[in-house]
Amino acid sequence: MNRLVVAAPASGSGKTTVATGLMAALRRAGDKVAPFKVGPDYIDPGYHSVATGRPGRNLDPVMVGEHRVASLFAHGAKGCDLAVVEGVMGLFDGRVDTEGIGSTAHVAKLLSAPVLFVVDARGQSRSLAALLHGFRGYDPTVRLGGVVLNQVGSARHEQVLRGACAEVGLEVLGVLPRDDQFALPSRHLGLVTAAEHGPAATAAVGAIADAVARHVDLEAVRRLAAEVPAMAVPTWDPHAEVERVEGAPTVAVAGGAAFTFGYAEQVELLAAAGADVVVVDPLRDEALPEGTAGLVLPGGFPEQHAAELSANGKLREAVTALARGGAPVHAECGGLLYLANSLDGAPMCGVIDADGSMTSRLTLGYRDAVAPQDSVLSRAGARITGHEFHRTALSVPHGAKPAWQWRGHDLRPVAEGFVLGRVHASYLHTHPASAPEAVTRFVRACANESVRFEATR
Repeated sequence: MNRLVVAAPASGSGKTTVATGLMAALRRAGDKVAPFKVGPDYIDPGYHSVATGRPGRNLDPVMVGEHRVASLFAHGAKGCDLAVVEGVMGLFDGRVDTEGIGSTAHVAKLLSAPVLFVVDARGQSRSLAALLHGFRGYDPTVRLGGVVLNQVGSARHEQVLRGACAEVGLEVLGVLPRDDQFALPSRHLGLVTAAEHGPAATAAVGAIADAVARHVDLEAVRRLAAEVPAMAVPTWDPHAEVERVEGAPTVAVAGGAAFTFGYAEQVELLAAAGADVVVVDPLRDEALPEGTAGLVLPGGFPEQHAAELSANGKLREAVTALARGGAPVHAECGGLLYLANSLDGAPMCGVIDADGSMTSRLTLGYRDAVAPQDSVLSRAGARITGHEFHRTALSVPHGAKPAWQWRGHDLRPVAEGFVLGRVHASYLHTHPASAPEAVTRFVRACANESVRFEATR
């Protein structure tokens, strides 16, 4: 599989612009492009999906283990001509207090992929040579295969920058001028999601693709992506990861603009385990599918849609009845807020006796968590690495049983989330490929609920 990784010295250099533009421009030119994002980010893959027409997928060694990264990559790239992997932060920035674990460089090495290095050229000229020399020499096992110069101010500026690249022997594959017309909209947790941005997202991706097609040598990019060794790894197969449960229970999965923070592998694993997966949009659908035996509520931005979610009282009532009736429910972050009594004063489902609200504090980082008790997802003692990413807070009712426990950076114990009967709700985002047994356990619980549902009809 031809492949390359788009990286940069730091966040804000233009990785998303270049990676998304490349995906879309190559697709226009007839290539089948597989899109990937390093790390736990859910927002960029939405734009990647718009650009390629394929599910945007994440490659996160911290959450899934480095041994799974190449196999998950092979699964997502199946049937494509080449893959474009957008990096995260700066090239060598990974999990805090580790030696680059989970960084773009780490993933590039796991994939034996060359790096297309995007540099924001504002405020520098010949100093670019020193920057490139430093990044290339810091870890010679990471191959910098070419440079895209971003935010170039003039023809003279470009000439000097090209000279700096030539000094260190790196080829310039593209030069993007200073232009904000194809910038993507942002807010408190990053870019506005493609699902929320709607037709404007398609237009923005189109504008980026136009710019990349004009200013980047696509044939040189293809040559770079082809300069890779063959990958001798088995392709990840969701059917091989889970036990198939008889009974085909219907599992509703929340989607739409308010619930976009989910991994493509989750639906694939649910289906492989025997579930009949139906996507429900809590902003528009007024009922759960007939025979729903379980519910998955992924993360997203319910705080941006609190009034609309609250106004859909029929679906809120259906979710509340499902949960209180004993059906398995798995909720993460935004899904947790939807199950609360209220969100910024707007009534929610009331499954969890707590209230959510926006704050000025960003909670962000990986968590090495353990399950303190049995639940529909795991047995007590099960361990998982997840990720928190939110600016909301939730009041904690007295006597609540936590979903997860871990130690904070100060080594103090943290108890987080809720286990209420067969409801498992938490701020922690998890990647199902890292714990497929949890998917089997959840679908089995749903199958039991489906049998009970049929018996009482």
